Amino acid sequence: MVWIALFVAGLFEIGWAIGLKYTAGFSKPLPTVLTLAAMAVSFGLLSYSLKELPVGTAYAIWTGIGAVGTAIAGIVFLGEAANAARVLCIVLIAGGIVGLKLATPH
Repeated sequence: MVWIALFVAGLFEIGWAIGLKYTAGFSKPLPTVLTLAAMAVSFGLLSYSLKELPVGTAYAIWTGIGAVGTAIAGIVFLGEAANAARVLCIVLIAGGIVGLKLATPH
């Protein structure tokens, strides 16, 4: 269950990272409220995951999911560059996430 919670926490991290773009410096009320809510859910689920998972593993996976997902969302939805170097780096981060999961005995 903690792995599922950690994965969902990473998805909410993607949501709040993308949401930050739409808050316009926290000047737009609805995007700001949604972004802050996503932050709260993300941190709450990460905290829950830390009850059983090592902090280094959980934090690295949480930030990795956020980094990979936000980079992909930027490419797909925001028209950011998708050159070979960026895609390779995204794949390397994803590989690190999988490696950490496989190397953790929970």
